[in-house]
Amino acid sequence: MLLDPDTENDVAYELCQLLGRAILPIRRADAGAADGGRDEGTAFLFARQGREYLLTADALTHAPAGEIGLRGSVTEPAGVAADAVPLPDFAARWRHHEELGVAVMSTVGLHEHADAGGWRWRTQQVPDAIAADGDAIAGIGAEPCSAVVLAHGAGADGGRPLEVAIERVARVGGVVRLMTELPTGYLGAPVFGVRAGGDGEVGLRCLGLVLPARDGGHPLATFDRIRAAVEAA
Repeated sequence: MLLDPDTENDVAYELCQLLGRAILPIRRADAGAADGGRDEGTAFLFARQGREYLLTADALTHAPAGEIGLRGSVTEPAGVAADAVPLPDFAARWRHHEELGVAVMSTVGLHEHADAGGWRWRTQQVPDAIAADGDAIAGIGAEPCSAVVLAHGAGADGGRPLEVAIERVARVGGVVRLMTELPTGYLGAPVFGVRAGGDGEVGLRCLGLVLPARDGGHPLATFDRIRAAVEAA
């Protein structure tokens, strides 16, 4: 479904309110690399059958060390948590689904880390109820549709601001993909599509997550396949 620009902006604003605190900046650090190289992306919290998981692109997770960034709105009480949760043994913490390009982590250890530090997570979750099923994914055709990406960008000053990008998604060569390349930091971010409900209201669906750029855009790992990966985590 292709929306008019005003409606796209309204949807993007609503998504930020409903799910902004489900989005977390992630950074892998290749310890020992000569240039101290760091790769930045986005992860998000997903809830299914009473359990919570962190999802991101698998390409971000093969490193000996990494961290999850924290902004003040996702922890409580204020001023207690550090700026990031360090993750030694980074690659080993994830269940890797390289065939999908997705990595899944149970958040049990993250909550234990917070408890030990005297703070709590104050987050939102992408619920399974809005994750696209096979029929919704099959309904994406060659005609571009509106899509909204929530991500943590990578500022020139090293900051990781929460950002929203209004894009186009379509099926190209049998692959569901975003039609343009996204800025640094958007890898692993969730992508939301819209469709008209029976009452004429716009309904949201989380289509999947952003995979590495290819051919001028980004293929998506779609939720009709991600669910199986989550169940195996």
